[in-house]
Amino acid sequence: MTQDKHINMKRWQLLMVLLILHLSMFFTSAEAQSWASKAAKSVFTLKTFAPDGSLIASSTGFFVSEKGDAMSIFTPFINAQRAVIIDASGKEYAVDRIISANEMYDVVKFRVASKNAEPLEVATTQAANGSEVWMLPYSTKKANGVKGTVQKSETILDQYAYYTLSLSMADNAVGSPLLNANGQVIGMMQPAAQSGSTTNYAISAAYVNSLSANGFSPSDATLKKTHIKIALPEDKDQAQLALFMAGNTMDPAHYAELVDEYIKQFPNAADGYITRAQFNVYHDKFAAADADMQKAISVSDALDDTYYNYARIIYQKEIYMQDKPYEAWSLDKALEHIRHSIEINPQIAYTHLEAQILFAKKEYTEAGQLFEQLLQTDLRGAELFYENARCKEMLEDTTAYLALLDSAVNANSRPFLREAAPYIWARATALYNTGKYRQAVLDFNEYEKVMGNQVNANFYYIREQAELGGRQFQQALEDIRKATEMAPEEFIYWAERASLEIRVSMTDDAIRSAQTCINVAPDESDGYLFLGLAQCLKNNKAEGLRNLNIAKEKGNEQADALIQKYAQ
Repeated sequence: MTQDKHINMKRWQLLMVLLILHLSMFFTSAEAQSWASKAAKSVFTLKTFAPDGSLIASSTGFFVSEKGDAMSIFTPFINAQRAVIIDASGKEYAVDRIISANEMYDVVKFRVASKNAEPLEVATTQAANGSEVWMLPYSTKKANGVKGTVQKSETILDQYAYYTLSLSMADNAVGSPLLNANGQVIGMMQPAAQSGSTTNYAISAAYVNSLSANGFSPSDATLKKTHIKIALPEDKDQAQLALFMAGNTMDPAHYAELVDEYIKQFPNAADGYITRAQFNVYHDKFAAADADMQKAISVSDALDDTYYNYARIIYQKEIYMQDKPYEAWSLDKALEHIRHSIEINPQIAYTHLEAQILFAKKEYTEAGQLFEQLLQTDLRGAELFYENARCKEMLEDTTAYLALLDSAVNANSRPFLREAAPYIWARATALYNTGKYRQAVLDFNEYEKVMGNQVNANFYYIREQAELGGRQFQQALEDIRKATEMAPEEFIYWAERASLEIRVSMTDDAIRSAQTCINVAPDESDGYLFLGLAQCLKNNKAEGLRNLNIAKEKGNEQADALIQKYAQ
């Protein structure tokens, strides 16, 4: 009996241990799930749509900030024009901006147009191997986390975890949060290697949450794969860089939206209004641009720079868009603004713009005086020598003009790079116009060397003219032939070729060139003129006079004198 009591006592103790263990597991699970109802409010379904409105894909995601920042997988966003989320209460909200993404890990952070987001708390520590975790899928009913275990935690990007989990996951649960026992999100579920597998994966939520917009976001290859708007960086300097980068990569409509977003985000930053003013001028919205510049002045903490930009915008509009007048703007107004800028804070750049405006106003003496002053500053260089040379050209001071062009060319180091090309060309043209043909040819040769295969048929035509002036007939003949080879549809080159071939007694070649000129432009007189002249020189006066008369009928003033000469 005593032995039976002892056995029963052992059984009772064993049952109690098992019961305690069971209750312990229950309470651990229950405690871990106590946060589930609240956490479920953070989880949503994401849907993305193509430009034609068709559904691209659906996935799960969750909020990580009260202002609507959220995360999910990136794949559904590829080629998407629009995206929405549907929260646990069934309400739909638009995805407003993409903050950042990483295509290799298939993750994206974005902002939802919701002011009532209930975010999950992102864990600051990683889950240990063997620890229990819960995946929380999207549900509009009672939230039930799916329990699992961390099989392995690997470190990626030097500090973040990539989890291998013993956990079952439905295919539509990709993007769901993975939480620890405290209800903190430690990871985001990744696509399974195989459907129905009990081994699944999650990437660190802390990593995805660390993604942020930066100045290079507009040129990011991954972000270019979606049509949804990109968020501006929160840092002002980075946001300015993003605007600059976007100006080179975005289409005008999206760029305009980004500029408006910048102004909304930094309403007291003058550069946003200046940028929009430049954009508006480019699109002929001059009144809107003027209003933006007035606003820029009202918020500016650097008035000298703002007035400088105001003057520069007006100046460029007056120079390059003269056919589109705007009564409120003029070169006088630009001069007024730049002088106001100089009064506030004298700067070399401001004086340079003042000189450029004076030149545009044809006040060449005053402009030249300022350019002379600037040549004594750190701005001294090829451009300034050239601008000063232009003043001397307008004042018909040929000696000073050529001397300053020499300085502009020599301000560039040898061997010349492409930056020197405009100044070499300017000097070559000036030398040609002043009858210094052989010197001009040397500059044209240097220009060709610098520009390489970028020179066109017109270059060879112009150099041929200089070579003719310098009586360099063989070089001239080679150049005009290059011109006709590069642009065989230009009759003027064929006419010039025929003329030169006549001049060097290559009459048969001249006949062929003139005939080609007629074939290219039968309504022009030049081909008939040179064909007729070449035929007369070959003693075929009947045909020659017939073609000279055609040239005369087509209005060629040289034809009559040639007819009188060869009709005798």
